[in-house]
Amino acid sequence: MKERVALGAVVLPFLLGTFAAPTPDEGRVVFRFADPAIVEASGLVVQDGVVLTTNDSGDTGRVFVVDPDTGGTTGVTSWASAPQDVEALAPAGNGEVWVGDIGDNAEERETIRVTRVSVGTGDRDDPGTSYDLVLPGPPRDAESLLSHPQTGRLLVATKDIFGSALFAAPTELSPDHPNQLRRLGPTLTFATDGAFFPDGRHLVIRNYAQAVVYTFPGLARVGTLKLPDQEQGEAIAVSADDRVFVTSEGRHQAVIEVNLPETLRERMTPAPARAAATTTSPSPKPRNELPEEAARPSRDPWQWALGAGLFVVAVAVLLFAVRPKTGRPRR
Repeated sequence: MKERVALGAVVLPFLLGTFAAPTPDEGRVVFRFADPAIVEASGLVVQDGVVLTTNDSGDTGRVFVVDPDTGGTTGVTSWASAPQDVEALAPAGNGEVWVGDIGDNAEERETIRVTRVSVGTGDRDDPGTSYDLVLPGPPRDAESLLSHPQTGRLLVATKDIFGSALFAAPTELSPDHPNQLRRLGPTLTFATDGAFFPDGRHLVIRNYAQAVVYTFPGLARVGTLKLPDQEQGEAIAVSADDRVFVTSEGRHQAVIEVNLPETLRERMTPAPARAAATTTSPSPKPRNELPEEAARPSRDPWQWALGAGLFVVAVAVLLFAVRPKTGRPRR
């Protein structure tokens, strides 16, 4: 029975995500990973003219530096021999990247961990500096790690079937004791990765079927991005020139540039009148200051359908799992 219920929990998000998602956009293939060692790209960062990725859990702790012109690996940073469940990367700038050992499929970890390591050409060993993070409430799985482009503050999005949430780390992290995360508000269901836009006022969260752009820190929904069909798409990145890229787990997978609709770009750009008004408005709060937990936004109709469909199918799976066996008794 446990196996059937677990199977339902894994399969349902794929099915319902497919039903709820908009029509896929093929996007533009930029390159394919040539390195056969990149088999489960679960994180993606575009910075300093290169693409960075890391394998999902099961690999040693490695960050691959990839040339976008050829798809070939030009450097590998080995930072740990046996991490627990690596799921994400986030930009750190200055030749460094944040690695998110934040996965928790069994939902039993008391702390999750992020490590800041150096990256570049050639092979290198760098244990980096690690920081333990604590999610409020019970343990939860997480696969999304984001870093604010101006303040450097780290954020983690949980991966929940009934709605993910975004959490902020303290401005200053301590390597000596666990750092408590603070809940900001709800995000896209079953989030698998996220990234900030360069303006620091918008971020994008993806799941297996679609991506949603939000304002920051208010987390108001701006619009939805159509994602291409992928084997198991989990990673997303935004470059310094506002280009959005995604990739998938699997060997020799493509890194694809996603089309950002012009209407969405317009909604992300402040209106001239609003920009002019800011010159006479009171000084804004410091960038490091975050508001209290964002109010839960109203749901779109498809989200209500998603919840209802998930409930019905989950009940069916459970009934199938616990139904009495019929037929002849064994002799």
